[in-house]
Amino acid sequence: MDIIQIQQSEMLQALNKSEVDVQISTAKRYPRNLPDVLNKIATYATMDTETAEDCFYALRRSGEVIEGVSVRMAEIIAGSWGNMRVQTRIIGNDGKTITAHGVCHDLETNLAVSVEVKRRITDKQGRTFSEDMQVVTGNAASAIAFRNAVLKVVPKAVTKKVLAEVKQVALGQSIDLETSRKNALQNYAKAGVTEQMILDYLGITKREEIDKEKLFALKAAWNAIKEGTTTVEEEFVKPMKEREAAKKAETNKDKVSEAMAAANSGNAAMTAAPTTSKQPQQKSLL
Repeated sequence: MDIIQIQQSEMLQALNKSEVDVQISTAKRYPRNLPDVLNKIATYATMDTETAEDCFYALRRSGEVIEGVSVRMAEIIAGSWGNMRVQTRIIGNDGKTITAHGVCHDLETNLAVSVEVKRRITDKQGRTFSEDMQVVTGNAASAIAFRNAVLKVVPKAVTKKVLAEVKQVALGQSIDLETSRKNALQNYAKAGVTEQMILDYLGITKREEIDKEKLFALKAAWNAIKEGTTTVEEEFVKPMKEREAAKKAETNKDKVSEAMAAANSGNAAMTAAPTTSKQPQQKSLL
């Protein structure tokens, strides 16, 4: 009697291959219907205003707003797209950054895309996060890897129109604008963001200037912070410190200019002052 030894890794690989083959076969037998897919995305994403607002994120970089699809929207797209495998896992932690790996496989087209996302796990002083915070950061990195992988497989040309419709729902507030402003400002205040920081972020001088578009930008920025794409420090605190430093440097520059102007004015006055000297009187010989 011969004993056949099977390595565990080989067995898992065979099982995984068999599972994928079955899924591909099923996907070919029941292909997706594109109009139905788009209808599902629109239905799920616009069930209420809050859901529509959660579908986008926004970042402000170098004076420009970068807007994109959030993790929540990627989940809706993946669920509606169907015949798709998406997996994420943490593949690295070097004490400074956590690396998440995401894979998305369209079982109908056999297109598979893998992405990696890194997130820092040290604070400004270089101290490593606690274990709990590393877990939270790892989850955020995995969520972003999921989103990036899905959006690389699902063509943007297909979802562009429905995304525009979802944004219109997000912009059309179900409650009055003043209440929305108040709720947004209170939400940011809990995270240590002052009203002045928000006004500077939006490039306005008073809260009454926060219209629907700017309110959408604020909520999209909050989504980016929640999903770990950015931080309060990066979006609000750091720009405020940079503005204060620039303002202080400009004030010092003005003071130096004024001092130099005053000094030059004093030197010019001294140069222009007339000099008098006593001339000896000449006696007449007559």
